[in-house]
Amino acid sequence: MRYGKLAPLIACVAFLIACYLLYRALSGYDRANIVEAVFAVTGARLALGALFVAASYFALTLFDALALRYIEAKLPYRRVALASFTALSIGHTLGVAAASSGAVRYRFYSRWGLGAGDIARIILFCATTVLLGLNTLAAFTLLFQASAASTLPGLSRSGVIILGLACFLLTALYVALAALLKEPLKLQRWEIPIPPVKLALAQVAVGTINFGLVAAALYTLLPGTVVGGYVAVATVYVLANAASIASHVPGGLGVLEAVVIHAVPELSVVGALVVFRFLYFLVPFTAGAALFAIYELAQRRRGSVR
Repeated sequence: MRYGKLAPLIACVAFLIACYLLYRALSGYDRANIVEAVFAVTGARLALGALFVAASYFALTLFDALALRYIEAKLPYRRVALASFTALSIGHTLGVAAASSGAVRYRFYSRWGLGAGDIARIILFCATTVLLGLNTLAAFTLLFQASAASTLPGLSRSGVIILGLACFLLTALYVALAALLKEPLKLQRWEIPIPPVKLALAQVAVGTINFGLVAAALYTLLPGTVVGGYVAVATVYVLANAASIASHVPGGLGVLEAVVIHAVPELSVVGALVVFRFLYFLVPFTAGAALFAIYELAQRRRGSVR
């Protein structure tokens, strides 16, 4: 049986596991207390968190802008921003972001004159930028906040430091390949052009900034009395995000909450997580889905007029 036939079953199982993780993470708290914790998030913290979320989605549009430079194509930034925001706001929520956001990207870029090969390279470039950003932020947080990461099951302080060094070396290896390799990297039948070193460094910078902004949004929403500072929150967020990506659970539902609540088992943290999920996933998803629907309707009307 092919993976394509198994995909719906795998997605269903992953979603059920996510629901169980979310239930387990929240089962120790009374529903009324959770609602109270949500409303305890002040307007100032909410506004600042929303600002960091908006900045993150702006940084994500730069992923696509850099990808277009990588394939040596030019499009107006307004189109790049539309494709990026719509694809990623939907992909973040549906899960398996490379596939779901890639399908939305294809709808946009194919209509703007790009071929399937170029769109595939854009998707691969953006996915690489995501991994570079998460990996680089992980290197910094694991090395500078090893004590926070070592509180999670299966991680010792020495193991965390080794993992942080490994993450740093992976990023350094990517940049070194970009600096040294002038020919495409060949993997069996595939040829993967390595971006120039300046573009590779831009990937690392923009990817890291994006995840740093998301961690800042979460940090802003959390009450200062229960967290150990921005770096500690960023460490927990990186580990939770890595687990979410590995699980392919839609929006990291349950995985993110389980990891963060395990690290900081406080009711106020539960309220902040609910608000964070609303700001970073639900609001952008609603806006992105609406934009995508409007764009598709406009294209159909334009086609019918012709």
